[in-house]
Amino acid sequence: MLTDLPNILTLSRIAAIPVLVALVAWHRPLGDLLACLLFIAAGITDYLDGKIARSRRQFSDLGRMLDPIADKLLVGASLMVLAGFDRLPLWGLYPAIVILLREILVSGLREHLAGLRVGLPVTRLAKWKTTFQMGALGVLLAGDSTAALLHLGFLPVGTIGALMLWIAALLTLVTGWDYLVTGLRHVGRPDPARGGGRAIP
Repeated sequence: MLTDLPNILTLSRIAAIPVLVALVAWHRPLGDLLACLLFIAAGITDYLDGKIARSRRQFSDLGRMLDPIADKLLVGASLMVLAGFDRLPLWGLYPAIVILLREILVSGLREHLAGLRVGLPVTRLAKWKTTFQMGALGVLLAGDSTAALLHLGFLPVGTIGALMLWIAALLTLVTGWDYLVTGLRHVGRPDPARGGGRAIP
């Protein structure tokens, strides 16, 4: 049901995106701080919706569809707004591109494999990738302006966020390759929904 709490939390992540973009576009230290806090709150809802769904057994096809969409929209929008306002130091545009391409790749693989009734489980390394990625985006959204606002100007916040983004991109390449290899094993398998398919040569 759309009104189940896990689904409401998932939808709140999507609703937060235009607010986050507007805060970054405001170009004020307070806006950067609020954008960072909003991103953190959205990340917490990502943890809570799954936990609540499991505890209440509120599983649904809608929830399974919305959750990864909300995650990818939030990450994609954050990367694009940071790139658009030149907030990615240390050539940070390149790891951002790698991360976006990987998200598209994995989404395509999951969609294909779902039709074959094959799951694509999340690996431990992928969880580390997500941790670095979300941490990097939160730090980059805060930026050096937030450090100055909080009288922590001695911290190179932007540089720290960029380094975390590079680490996330490296983990993204490794996990993306693993997922690709796993997906290719099933390419050409018959589609159960269609009662057949192209055989592997």
